[in-house]
Amino acid sequence: MSHTNTSQNASALAQAVTSALEKYFTELNGETASGVYDMVLSCVERPMLEVVMHHAANNQTVAAQMLGINRNTLRKKLSDHGLL
Repeated sequence: MSHTNTSQNASALAQAVTSALEKYFTELNGETASGVYDMVLSCVERPMLEVVMHHAANNQTVAAQMLGINRNTLRKKLSDHGLL
């Protein structure tokens, strides 16, 4: 994948997150938001892990390399999300 495609995909992902957050805040109808950071991370992290594990053929070493994290960190995140 070229650098241009990677940048376009990252931009599309950022736009999707922005749109979802704008919708979230609009639908609060004046209620106070709380825990937004943890909510976003948990909503994004699980599907990211699922997709990366699929593309890594469930090889945790390969998946950790793809994600740029330590394998032990990956195992903890997989466990936290019930994906082991």
